[in-house]
Amino acid sequence: MGAPAPAREGRPVRIVAPWVRTRLRTAPGAAAAMAVLVVLTAYLAAAFPRSVDAYETNGLRHDIRTAVAAESVLEVSMRAPGPGVRQADREEVLRGAWVARTQGKITGSLPAPVRADEGGSAYGVRTSQPVEGTDAWLPAPDNLPPMLTLAAQAGLDRHSTLREGRLPRAEGAVTERTGEVEAAVTAATAKSLGIKVGSVVHVPGVDRDELGVRITGIVVPRDPTNSYWAVEPTLGSPALVTKPSRELPPPRYWRASLLLAPDAAPALLGTTGEPQVYWRIAPDAGALTARDAPQLASRIASLENGPELTRLRAPAVVGPSAVVATGLDEIVAAHRSMRSAIAPVVTVAALGIGAVAAVVLVMAGSLLAVRRQAELALLRSRGGSLRAIGGRLLAETAVIAVPATAVGLLLAVLTVPEARLLPAVAAAGCAGLLACAALPVRAVVRHRRPRPHGGREDLVRARPSRRRTIAELTLLALAIGALLALRRRGTGGSAGSGAVDDVDYLVSSAPILVGLIAALVLVRLYPLPLRFAGRPAGRLRGAVGFLSLARAGRAASSGALPLLALLIALTTAAFGGSVLAGIDGARERAAVLATGADARISVVGSSPVLPDGLAAAVRGSAGVGEVTAIRVEYGVPLPSDAKGFRTALGVTMIGVEPKAYARLARQTGLGEFPAGALKSVGGGGVRDGGSDAGRVLPAIASPAVAERLGEQPRDIQSAAGDFKVRVAEIRANTPGAPGGDYLLVNAADLTQRAPTTLLVTGGGLDGDALRRTVADFGAETGDELTVKLRSDERKAFVNTPMQEGAERIYAAAIAAGAGYALLALLLSLSQTAPERLTLLARLRTMGLTRRQGRQLLGLEVLPQALLAAVGGAFVGWATVVLLAPGVDLVQLALTAASDVTLDGAPLRADPWSLVLPAVGVLALAAAVSVVQAWWAGRQGSINELRAGDSR
Repeated sequence: MGAPAPAREGRPVRIVAPWVRTRLRTAPGAAAAMAVLVVLTAYLAAAFPRSVDAYETNGLRHDIRTAVAAESVLEVSMRAPGPGVRQADREEVLRGAWVARTQGKITGSLPAPVRADEGGSAYGVRTSQPVEGTDAWLPAPDNLPPMLTLAAQAGLDRHSTLREGRLPRAEGAVTERTGEVEAAVTAATAKSLGIKVGSVVHVPGVDRDELGVRITGIVVPRDPTNSYWAVEPTLGSPALVTKPSRELPPPRYWRASLLLAPDAAPALLGTTGEPQVYWRIAPDAGALTARDAPQLASRIASLENGPELTRLRAPAVVGPSAVVATGLDEIVAAHRSMRSAIAPVVTVAALGIGAVAAVVLVMAGSLLAVRRQAELALLRSRGGSLRAIGGRLLAETAVIAVPATAVGLLLAVLTVPEARLLPAVAAAGCAGLLACAALPVRAVVRHRRPRPHGGREDLVRARPSRRRTIAELTLLALAIGALLALRRRGTGGSAGSGAVDDVDYLVSSAPILVGLIAALVLVRLYPLPLRFAGRPAGRLRGAVGFLSLARAGRAASSGALPLLALLIALTTAAFGGSVLAGIDGARERAAVLATGADARISVVGSSPVLPDGLAAAVRGSAGVGEVTAIRVEYGVPLPSDAKGFRTALGVTMIGVEPKAYARLARQTGLGEFPAGALKSVGGGGVRDGGSDAGRVLPAIASPAVAERLGEQPRDIQSAAGDFKVRVAEIRANTPGAPGGDYLLVNAADLTQRAPTTLLVTGGGLDGDALRRTVADFGAETGDELTVKLRSDERKAFVNTPMQEGAERIYAAAIAAGAGYALLALLLSLSQTAPERLTLLARLRTMGLTRRQGRQLLGLEVLPQALLAAVGGAFVGWATVVLLAPGVDLVQLALTAASDVTLDGAPLRADPWSLVLPAVGVLALAAAVSVVQAWWAGRQGSINELRAGDSR
């Protein structure tokens, strides 16, 4: 450091200690604690928008990458030129060079943010209609020849491994009249169709002889899930396809593909396959972000039927016959719909934790202001202006808060990558600004006017001002309006658009407003029980009860801040915990709907009747409680309705033993009914040695089936017998066919009543043991049995990135809210800690024992802690109940690809989320009191009873 500047002539040197450096050296512990608090708050504030950005972006990429390849690719196609075009031009359009050049033009003209994934894209020429394989040696399962797709798709060498032979080539210039071309097949196709290297497959020609396709190689796909193979599944493996027919069982035939060389495509003009040129553009999801979703949807719509399609139809690109087809727009729409459902619910958590953090920062500033009240009052009395005092305090806190905010922002950027920076900077800046302003604003407001020394500011003596009353009424009106809006339209705005503006922040802040109003009301009501309890306590023999109530009543009127923080934190924890519990409950419900019980056992094949003895074997498996055997028959046609029309699709008919099945329905919660509703009509469905078609069976039906059947007996024809049914009960679901339309009858009245399915329940069901039992039994009888476990279905409901991100934010909000609530309680107790320790020291000089001291401190903090705990649990419960009608958790619990459909997943209060945080508040308050009493006993009374101490 340089030497001090010389003083001017005639003026003495002024030595002034720097204010900020002096204050930081005086209280380094408080400065460090404040810095840690600001770092944590700035980190959470910055991490929230980045986390939302990250999980929304990952969700969009996940949805595109995991979608069915045929839906996610952008397919541009055109028919081969017709006979009116010169033959050489027709053949040129199908050659590999022209198709490859056009591929480059298409990918180069794609509008942002649509980008091509070159590794998954494919292009070539194929027969749009399958052609018949006419060779007698080809397999024909039901005397139907195989139907083949001839595909001249480029890139076979990059996407496959040669197992035998060589890859196909186009010898010379292939034309429409070429008699034989080369092709390859996959190993799966060769095995199923009996094809070998050197085999020649013939397909019909048009105005020419058959086209021969010589197999020169057998290949294995390197990545069968790549869209190169997955868009058209028969490229990689053949399939047995059922031909629509009235025959039972319907006839089947093989569908397969032959892979030609790209330059052999002109030969397809001479076949019956109607050749088609195609370019399948796989989207590059790696460069997409969630903010690209609206623009991506717009660009896809333009490509399908808009200006971008017009550009593709230019003669220099594809041509006027180009057609664009894709399911990518539906994938993006589903993503935006899920985001639209998740964002408002997540905003509730964000606003809750933000409000608690803001209150804690204000409390920290208030604590510093109270601790320095005498110092600031002295400066004010010595002529210090409010501007000067506020400026010095602002500089003092800014030296701590600004670097701490920068550190928190940096940590958020490092821990949550791939997200926008500006929202994080704004959020962290707001946290830092509040941290800087809390102390100076509190000090300036408190010392705006001279205050008499020693005046009481307790809750019992405080009288709310007119301004405070107006402010409280305003907040009450806002809370009521937000709750009414939420109950009327839910947590979102314009559903389905997925825009940022869909989040109604007033509605999403309803839980905070409810907690705020409750805090203000409880603070107003809090003195009343203290007054009533103080009088009888004063007449008791012991002094501890009266002193604790008197001390609780003399708490500062600013105690509304810690109560507000605790209530909002507990409300947010209750709401968040209920959301997480609701998601788990919805998935449990969906798992039950997928199986109908804890386990479902059935037979694979055309004869689904269960073998004898299987039910007994299953009952002996570990953890099995009850086994209910039912007969399930699918596709039973319903009778004609009043207009004479017949339903095209049948329903599921279930034959059951009423008592056992009624117990199962009651246990699973799927369509509980009285067993007497399916009372048997007797006769076992037989009269005079044959089926009694005139008997009328009582039935339980789903709403759609009941509406179809009406109130009169209707004829039913099924494999289990012919009879009439009359609907006795209507239930939306049943374990035998959960989530579908069904007709439930008594199995004793069916002609054929052999069970086809076992529904198994058991609290400690061992899935592995059950599978082993069923597998061993099937091995003995030769039947192929399947076991479907509810636990496996539950595990299948895995989180998408968006759902997982939302759950992580809620879990983090609950944890952070709990931490801030505990910090608020500690700050509240720390504010009055010196005064309590002094009082305890004085009372000990009067004979107060250590045990009584602990009781005094514990009972002193008990009223406010009990008020916060009970009030927080009640307000949290009330908030969940009030907001539940506007919140549906289906999209948070399930994905659009799920096979199970839930009518709804309402929000319900979770008892653990209400009780545990409240108990934690009481436990912490008691622990702090015990620690303070112990510390006071170690320090002794001398230090606390110094002469002239203002405490």
